[in-house]
Amino acid sequence: MNNQNTSKIRNITAWLCQILLSAGFLWAAYMKLFQPIDQLARMWPWTGDNPTLTRVAGLVDLLGGLGIILPTALRIKPVLTLYAAYGTILLMLAASAFHISRGEASQIGFNIFFAALAVFVAWARR
Repeated sequence: MNNQNTSKIRNITAWLCQILLSAGFLWAAYMKLFQPIDQLARMWPWTGDNPTLTRVAGLVDLLGGLGIILPTALRIKPVLTLYAAYGTILLMLAASAFHISRGEASQIGFNIFFAALAVFVAWARR
């Protein structure tokens, strides 16, 4: 396979990862910002402990969901997508540590998956 085909495949795969990350973050932001805390606590037990943390996490998710896709899509400072990918990696590491500290280590699969997607996006967009 030549360099041009490899580059095209990497770009398409990066876009797919960015779309998946964005959709996941925007869904999580919607849930954390607009759903009642008692409903969220049934799905995510940690949200009932601290509603303020839940809302802040929702804002971070919203920024991540927009930051991972808009700069590249709009071709306005696309380096911001790279920074959003780095931020996503850090966020997923922090979320994993948070869940492990609460004895919820079995719940970090999502965090590891999103961190892996963000690592690929950071590599592809650097």
